[in-house]
Amino acid sequence: MAGRLYMVPTPVGNLSDMPPRAVDVLREADVILAEDTRTSGVLLRHFEISTPVASHHKFNEHQTVGSFVDRMEAGENIALITDAGTPGISDPGFLISRECRRRGIEVVTLPGPTAFVPALVDSGIPCERFCFEGFLPQKKGRATRLAEIAADPRTTIIYESPLRLARTLSDLAAVCGVGREASVSREISKLHEETRRGTLGDLAEYFSQNNPRGEIVIIVAGNKELSPRPKHKNKYKNDTDDE
Repeated sequence: MAGRLYMVPTPVGNLSDMPPRAVDVLREADVILAEDTRTSGVLLRHFEISTPVASHHKFNEHQTVGSFVDRMEAGENIALITDAGTPGISDPGFLISRECRRRGIEVVTLPGPTAFVPALVDSGIPCERFCFEGFLPQKKGRATRLAEIAADPRTTIIYESPLRLARTLSDLAAVCGVGREASVSREISKLHEETRRGTLGDLAEYFSQNNPRGEIVIIVAGNKELSPRPKHKNKYKNDTDDE
C-alpha cells in the first residue's frame, strides 16, 4: 500500500503557533523533508520530534523528487516542511505534490500558518478579492507584472526582502500612482511585528530612509477605477421582477 505526502505548515514566527496536528504528523512520518535542516532542527528539537530529516529545497528538488516519491510508492509516509509557513507558497512543494498526484499518491495538506493572511487582514484594505503575487521578478518580466498589478481591481499581495523593499515600493508608486493605498508588514508573529499603512508614495519615502529587518509582506489596494460597481438593490422591488 502506498504512503502519503503530508504538506505541513510551520510557524512564521512564534513557535506557539504550531498546530498540534502538525506536531503529530511530523512525529509519525517515516521521514521529514526540510528546506533547511538547520533551521528546521530548532523547531523539531523544541517539539521533541526525532523523525529522520532529509534536505529538500529549490536547488535540489528537481533531482530528489523522484526518489522520495518512489519511497512513498513503497509505503513510506513523508512530511514536507519549509523554513516557515506553508509548503508551496513561495517555497518548495509544488514539484513533489504534482509528481505524487501524477503517480496516484495521496497528498494531505494541513491548514496552518502563513505570512500573507494576517498581513492582509491587518492591512485594513479590502480582502474579499485578492491576488497573491509572491516575489516579483527582479529583471525579466518585472515591468509587465507591475503593469498588471496597477490595472488589477483586486487587492495584491507581494512578498519582498528588506534589501529590495524601497525599490519595489518606488516601482509600485510609479505605476500605480503615489496615492494608491497600501501597507507593509514585517516580522509577522514575532517580537518586533509591525504594520505600516499609508499610500505607496508615503511608504516608498519612509522605507527609503528606514531600513527594515525581517520578512516583508506588501499589500496594495486594487485599481478602484476598474473595480465593478456594486448593484444597488431596490428593497421595494421583488427579486423576481424584471429589471
